[in-house]
Amino acid sequence: MIEFEVKDMTCGHCVDTITRVVKETAPTACVDIDLSTHWVRIDGVSSSDVIERAIREVGYTPVLKS
Repeated sequence: MIEFEVKDMTCGHCVDTITRVVKETAPTACVDIDLSTHWVRIDGVSSSDVIERAIREVGYTPVLKS
């Protein structure tokens, strides 16, 4: 599982956008987003770099959590 904190994710539109871009990048990924804590959890992907880059390209600043 890969986890990011995305502090600039503030609304349902942000959640939809991040979910969409993750699914476009990794179609079989399972995406779980908690807007209140700004956490994005992604299961079923092996590379955090590709996902992080995709989220950044749509305007957000994900921080990888270990």
